[in-house]
Amino acid sequence: MVVDVVADKLTSIVHEAALRMRALDDASVSAKRDADAWSIKEIIGHLLDSAANNHQRFVRAQHSRALDYPKYEQDAWVDSQDYQSWPWTELIEFWRLYNLHLAHVIRRVPKDRLNVECRIAGNPPVTLEYLIEDYLVHLQHHLQQIEERKADIHQ
Repeated sequence: MVVDVVADKLTSIVHEAALRMRALDDASVSAKRDADAWSIKEIIGHLLDSAANNHQRFVRAQHSRALDYPKYEQDAWVDSQDYQSWPWTELIEFWRLYNLHLAHVIRRVPKDRLNVECRIAGNPPVTLEYLIEDYLVHLQHHLQQIEERKADIHQ
């Protein structure tokens, strides 16, 4: 997938998802199915953390021959930032704006840098282009989780 297509799709998905999420109330998005599951707020927080980690990857890989990036400890990041305490509307807006910025960054990746080898947490190498495409897949996966949770809430 060409990076411009990913950036355009990211922008569209984020705008649409933010509109749908604004309709949810704080109590609903703070509820947990069980103690080990993330709430909708925490899922959005995780997506913010993912954006922050990938932002670093996308920029650093452009200026490297190869990128070696540490593991992202997702549960520790979500726990340490206490997304449950954030006002829902602010959390959505921060997530929306950060992803619009990522779309901006993605659009500006030089085509000759898309094949930079990136190794995350010692895993087999992938290209920067793969990381960009995978970011969108990951985001869509978690937005689907939110849609499923919303359906549970409204039953």
